[in-house]
Amino acid sequence: MTAWLSAGMLFTFSAIAFVLYRWGNIRCVGVTPVKTFTFIAILFTSGLDVGLIMFPLTEFASYADLATSPEYGFTNPLAIEFGFWAFLIWSFYFLTCFYFCVIEPRVKFFEIPLVKFINNIVIIGTCAFTAYLLLSNLPWYMPDLGDGESIIGSFYLIVLLVITFAVYSSTNIRYVRILSLATTWLFIALIAVMWGGAFFGENSSIGQFANTFSMLGGYFGNIHEFVLPMNAYHEFYLYWWFAWSIMIGQFTSRFVSGLRTYQVLLAMLIFPSIPIAIWFSVLYYYSMNGIETTGFYNIAMAFVGITFVVNSLDSLIRLYTDNLNIGVSRIGKVKYFLGNIAALSLLTLLFKLDFLAIQWVGALVIGLFFSCFGYILLRKFKEVAAIESSPKENKIDFTKLERVT
Repeated sequence: MTAWLSAGMLFTFSAIAFVLYRWGNIRCVGVTPVKTFTFIAILFTSGLDVGLIMFPLTEFASYADLATSPEYGFTNPLAIEFGFWAFLIWSFYFLTCFYFCVIEPRVKFFEIPLVKFINNIVIIGTCAFTAYLLLSNLPWYMPDLGDGESIIGSFYLIVLLVITFAVYSSTNIRYVRILSLATTWLFIALIAVMWGGAFFGENSSIGQFANTFSMLGGYFGNIHEFVLPMNAYHEFYLYWWFAWSIMIGQFTSRFVSGLRTYQVLLAMLIFPSIPIAIWFSVLYYYSMNGIETTGFYNIAMAFVGITFVVNSLDSLIRLYTDNLNIGVSRIGKVKYFLGNIAALSLLTLLFKLDFLAIQWVGALVIGLFFSCFGYILLRKFKEVAAIESSPKENKIDFTKLERVT
C-alpha cells in the first residue's frame, strides 16, 4: 500500500506541474459560476469534514511523543497537524477541479459506465466514512451524554439526524450554497470565541498567540517531508485526501468563475490554509497549556463539526445522485429520502464494524488517476493537446452571477 500511495503522490505533483506549465494562464469557467468568495466557501466547507474540528486536540500529544514516533522529530506537533490538513495537500483538489472544469468535457472518461460506477462507489463510501468519523468522535466531545468513551444510542440518533438533514439539503443547490456560507461564518465565529478565551485571560497575551502561530514555520521549512508518507498514520491521512479528491474536484469545478489556472491553485492553497492555521494554533495553545475545553467549548466544537458534516454530505449526495440520475425529480421525494438515508446509514455501520476502510477507497481513486491518464494517452491525446480554454459553452453571465450569490 505504501508503494502504491507513493506512486500516486508523485504522479499527482507531476501532473500539477504539467498543468501549470501547459495551461497556467487560461481562465477556468464552470457550468454554474459563482463569486470567488462563494467559491472559496463552497470549497472549504465541502472539502473538509468533522475531523478538522475534532481531531487536533486528540492528536497533538501523539506527535510530541518522539519515543514512540521518532519520525515526527523534524518539527513541532503544530506543524505536523497543519501539514496533515493544509496547504500542499489542497493541491489534490486543484488538480481534479481543473480536470473536471477544462479537460473532462473533452475526454468524458468519467462518463464511461464502469468508471462512473466506481466513482460513485467512492463518493458514497466517503460520505459514509464522514458520518462514521462524527459518530466515533462524539463521545470525546460530548461526554455528558455518556461515559466519554462508549458510543451510545444518543450518538447514533445524532448521526441519523445529520444524514437526514444532509439528504434534505442536497435536494436544492441553493441550500448547498447557503449552508456553505453559513458554515464558513460559524467556523470563523468558533475560532474567534476560542481565540478570545485563550489569549484574553489573566495569564495570557496576544503575543503568546503570535509565538504559537510562528511555530507553523516548521511546516514550510520542512514541506518536503510531507510529500511522501512518513508512517502508517500519515498514509491514512493521504489516502483519506485521495478519497475526497475526485468528488470534491468534480463538485467545485462547477462554481469556478473565470480565475486563471494559477489563481485557482493559489486560491486553493492559501485561502483554506489561513483559517486552518489560526484554528490549529489556538487549539495547540489550549493543548500546551492544559486549558480545559469541557462544557461550552466542546459543545460549540461539536456543533460546528456537525455543520461541517452536513455541508460535506449534502454536496456529495448531490453529486452522486446527479451522476446516477436518481434525483428527486426523477424518482420522487420518498424514494430519494429513504434510499439515501438507508444507504448512508448502512455504510456508516460497516465502517464502524471495520468492514470498510478509507485506505481502500483512496487506493481505488489512485487507480482512477492512472487509468484516466492512460485513457488520455491512448484515446484522447489530440483533443487534450488542443485545449486552449474552458469549454465554450461555459460562459459567465455576470448579471446572473450577482443574483445567485
